[in-house]
Amino acid sequence: MGKENKNKLMEQCLTSWSADSWSLFSNPSQTAQSIFFYMQETGCFHTFYPYYTERKNLNSFLILHTLSGRGILCCQGQEYELGPGSSFFINCMDYHKYFTPEGSHWDFLWLHFNGSNALGYFLEYTKNGFGILEKQDAAAPSRIESCIRQIMELYSKKNITTEILSAQLITAILTEFLLRRSAGTGSAFAANTASDDIMIPPGIREAERYINRHFQEPLLLDDLARQLHVSKYHFIREFSRYVGSSPHEYQIELRLSYAKELLKYTDLPVNEIAERCGINQASHFINLFKSRERITPLQFRKSWKP
Repeated sequence: MGKENKNKLMEQCLTSWSADSWSLFSNPSQTAQSIFFYMQETGCFHTFYPYYTERKNLNSFLILHTLSGRGILCCQGQEYELGPGSSFFINCMDYHKYFTPEGSHWDFLWLHFNGSNALGYFLEYTKNGFGILEKQDAAAPSRIESCIRQIMELYSKKNITTEILSAQLITAILTEFLLRRSAGTGSAFAANTASDDIMIPPGIREAERYINRHFQEPLLLDDLARQLHVSKYHFIREFSRYVGSSPHEYQIELRLSYAKELLKYTDLPVNEIAERCGINQASHFINLFKSRERITPLQFRKSWKP
């Protein structure tokens, strides 16, 4: 007997939904599959117990947004409760199951999509652990819900611009997930921070400003942490959470940005540029620059000058 194909699609579903539930399929063009995020299937389900979907090894990504009722998602070895306004984003190649629990109903919008960079977005979204997005403001419409509904409207009246506009809306949804992820912690991300106004604690903001002003100087993490009355490790963790990179990485980015400016707009030798950026050894500066930019400082200069 041959070996079982571990990558074979596994999908099971119990279709306990009302007659007004519906779905819409797409046949993406070659252009869309090559360069866009593209919709594969979308729909609106009004489900009741014992509805469930269980699958693995489906070449697709799924975004699901709960309208009302209650659902359960099982993935990444954990179980998550889905209430009104909550959303999740999963890679359907990974095992997952979602269902309507006994004694409840569950109404939701869903969007299956794919694209050349879909996996990259998913890995960025889950790099610090998987979680769901909870509803932020009971009075405000969900951006994720709004975008899914717009995609549905586009495909119900498909024309030459549908795939382009749909790709734009999928990008907006993924951006919302990443912004909300960067503002939250835990399995259910923080819901008290608007995605267009991520609140950075005053102490972290002041540390960021200090590094901006003194990026050429040695980075004294113990002193910064002491000023915030926290441990160095807590400071590094909180800075990374809110700024998106560690203090050391943030300083490197500032130094390289300044180096690019000097390489582009001055004729200073590389060793002097290294010193002005706060790096004493030119060889270390060159290696650092090349490891990040894939070219040497002089090659960068030549690419920007005739």
